[in-house]
Amino acid sequence: MAKETLDDLQNGFFIYQDTDNFRFGIDAVLLADFVRIKKADTVCDLGCGTGILPLLLSARHKGLKVTGLEINERSADLAEKSVIYNGLSDTVRIIRGDIRKAGELFDRQSFKVVVTNPPYRKAGSGEINPDSGKAAARHEILVNLSQVLQAADFLLASSGRLYMVHRPERLAEITAGCAENHLAVKKMAFVHPKAGKPASMVLIEAVKGAQEGMQVLPPVIVYDEEGNYTDTVKQIYDKA
Repeated sequence: MAKETLDDLQNGFFIYQDTDNFRFGIDAVLLADFVRIKKADTVCDLGCGTGILPLLLSARHKGLKVTGLEINERSADLAEKSVIYNGLSDTVRIIRGDIRKAGELFDRQSFKVVVTNPPYRKAGSGEINPDSGKAAARHEILVNLSQVLQAADFLLASSGRLYMVHRPERLAEITAGCAENHLAVKKMAFVHPKAGKPASMVLIEAVKGAQEGMQVLPPVIVYDEEGNYTDTVKQIYDKA
């Protein structure tokens, strides 16, 4: 039986999760740190899960208007519960819906920022988790990369920014998909589990309608040789 938990984010906010649901990881924390918010930005989180990115971004940017879109009913319920518990109902809203139908749920160009931590693996790759919710969070069962980028294109205003965390092995597909959807990759940072190890994640900023020209930022190293978080990651968690 699932056990519901209320977890302290150590930033003044708490998040409801349960043991049968997909629980957030370091990728969400690193993505929240990577996102750059400007005054009066409106944000949409595509596939918000239990609401970790709306909570982390709200902690960093007081009064930020964030909309989370989530298809999984249980995850959306927990996200809404967290929004209410943290007193964010005036600034954060959770919409139950399908990323593939974003055009039916929102007006075109209605956000300045889109954030997303989409499923990393294609539907036919690797072992599929027997739990449908966890499977959909990890594999492209309900939505694929192309559909996520199409939704971002529809939702973003001119010069709006997409922030995404994904796997390096799909980088060529990501950059090509962005170009097909009027998004130019402008910044990226590779995340390595340890120094000298291959990157396990990549953080990406793409801008709607921008010219080509990309900056590769310094890598993020997660663990030191002793298996402890590096000072960089400790500082990110401190800011979270």
